[in-house]
Amino acid sequence: MIVGIGLLVTGPLAVIDHEEDRISADFNRFRNDLLDPFSAVFSHVGNTEYVIGVCLLVVGLLYWRTRDLRWSVVPLVSISLQATIFLFATMAVGRQRPPAIPMDASPPTSSFPSGHTGASTALYVSLLLLAATGIERDGLRRLVVGVCAVLPLLVGLARLYRGAHHISDVVAGLLNGIVCALLAYHWWKATRKDTAGARATAAVA
Repeated sequence: MIVGIGLLVTGPLAVIDHEEDRISADFNRFRNDLLDPFSAVFSHVGNTEYVIGVCLLVVGLLYWRTRDLRWSVVPLVSISLQATIFLFATMAVGRQRPPAIPMDASPPTSSFPSGHTGASTALYVSLLLLAATGIERDGLRRLVVGVCAVLPLLVGLARLYRGAHHISDVVAGLLNGIVCALLAYHWWKATRKDTAGARATAAVA
């Protein structure tokens, strides 16, 4: 689906590509000394090394607290699946970066989809799902869910602001990350049910 969207935007629906170029130019004109450092911070939140670092830290903490390996690796499964889809899509589509003045050195991959947005979405939406079902304290659960919901959006906006991506690149990254997080979370739910069923069968036997 991600590849199909990319091929449509760069092929039969190329008029969208041209319109998005104009929007990218508008983001250029909105740059200022106040927003520049904020955009840099949230752009870095989506960097590969930050996403992997946060993911491994969270996986370690979750396993330490729960001793449930499958539950703990849900974020790792999510970002790994996202990365696989991202690499395949970026090679298949090969979209050029927007004609904006870049504020960062872009990685040697195509513009579609946004890897920063996809990676941060896969990580933080998976954490959102775990928090929604695993944190009992209402106030803390709401806080974690809210932060995890907002961070990917801020990463996407930062990538637009800094001239790295078109809007459809960011939307595709969000979609990729959300789907991968849901797949990883439901994989855990399915394996939990299978394990519970096997234990019940063994107990009866």
